[in-house]
Amino acid sequence: MRRQTSEWPIVMSSNPQSFISEAYRLLRTNVEFAGFEKKNKSILITSSQPREGKTTTAVNVAIAFAQSGKRVVLVDADLRKPVIHEIFNKHNRGGLSNIIAGQNTVAELLQETPFENLSLITSGPIPPNPSEMLASQAMTELIADLEESFDMVIIDGAPVLAVSDAQIVAAKVNGVILVAQSGVVKKQKLVKAKACLDHVKANVIGTVLNHVKVKSLYDSYHFANGSKEAGALS
Repeated sequence: MRRQTSEWPIVMSSNPQSFISEAYRLLRTNVEFAGFEKKNKSILITSSQPREGKTTTAVNVAIAFAQSGKRVVLVDADLRKPVIHEIFNKHNRGGLSNIIAGQNTVAELLQETPFENLSLITSGPIPPNPSEMLASQAMTELIADLEESFDMVIIDGAPVLAVSDAQIVAAKVNGVILVAQSGVVKKQKLVKAKACLDHVKANVIGTVLNHVKVKSLYDSYHFANGSKEAGALS
């Protein structure tokens, strides 16, 4: 049975004027400025451990970039527990694993979304060797090809401390965003995750702090239908 898509809210669509949606736009702007000298066209979004909000962040920031007029592809590179096809209610009969294996082309498996300028590559069938597939030259070439075809390549990866997959992909992309859930992740785990990314010389361009309680921040501004208690990104 599929999990309900409300578990991963697309707030950029359901509540575009909210405080949280504005935070995703701010994150988009920060990514753009982080690549001022060298464009960050391919971005891996990961976390130290599961259920910190990496996939929700990847989806919403991809939409934020698409809404700014950029041609965006969102890639589900979590080849162990993929969920992006569920969020967008798309099939996952074929996707990233098929493309890397040479069974299909990007053109054959690229899926459109309800959002203008945003396309999707789902994970495809879960392979028996995710790390080896992601480490392959085919994956390196795929990222390069997507960078040529799209303005932004947003990749949702596995958690850093769970498996080696995120480190592998991090070494192949222009930048990495590390998502951390406030009040849940332990400092030592976050530090260890950053050290793992540093070990492969990943370009960590920022951290997203999820589920922050905000009571007074931006008191002079009003975001329609937004809740200052619901959480924010920074």
